[in-house]
Amino acid sequence: MTIAIMQPTYLPWLGYFDLADQVDLFVFLDSVQFERRSWQQRNRLKIESELELISVPVLKTGRYDQLINEVEIVRSNLFPHRHLGLVEHNYRRSPYFDNYFPALKKILTGEERLLSNLNQTLIRWIAKEIGIQADFKRSAELRAQGKRTELLANICRELGAADYLSPLGSAGYILAEPEYFDLAGVTVAFQHYEHPHYRQLSKPFLPYASMLDLLFNEGVRSLDILRSGRRPPYSLEEARQLAASQTTETPS
Repeated sequence: MTIAIMQPTYLPWLGYFDLADQVDLFVFLDSVQFERRSWQQRNRLKIESELELISVPVLKTGRYDQLINEVEIVRSNLFPHRHLGLVEHNYRRSPYFDNYFPALKKILTGEERLLSNLNQTLIRWIAKEIGIQADFKRSAELRAQGKRTELLANICRELGAADYLSPLGSAGYILAEPEYFDLAGVTVAFQHYEHPHYRQLSKPFLPYASMLDLLFNEGVRSLDILRSGRRPPYSLEEARQLAASQTTETPS
């Protein structure tokens, strides 16, 4: 079995869903510390010729050490209504707006108070709509303990995974302590994704927007377009060589 493990982020980009599409089981890492002003509570919409950051307001006073699954949303006139207003204003002319906006609105205007649960509901909804077959699970439901690589390897061991597909952004700390995966008997590979082009309502084409941008513009073609950016994953050694070359090329 191949698994991937990622924090539940708000309306994530295409690469997040490409990771889920390549595995048997996708684990939401919701039992670790929440990072403020991170993708856990924000993402980007394409607003004409720019990418605009939208952020979910959360309770934070006196809650510096809260876990992701403990973070509460602040619902007000600004959220979710401002987010929905931006989406409707900028995507109502897109070919598939009417197919998906009602469901998005229902999820965002629901009574969910926890950010992690909202993010997971949105991710599961998009995954189902485009045809991703992976199963989903929460790390908070597991017994695995540890930090960084140790925790990831222990999750793999508990779930009986033989292979772990990691986002490339995690290579730094995994490459520093690969022995945890060796001890767990798990083979590690790193996602290699090149953002594909697709139809957008206005020029120029801007990559790295929320998956909503692809969904509203391409609808039923979304999964095929998503997969077109996929490249063979990097092995542990290839990721190490890539990291070394980037370090060498960085000017002092």
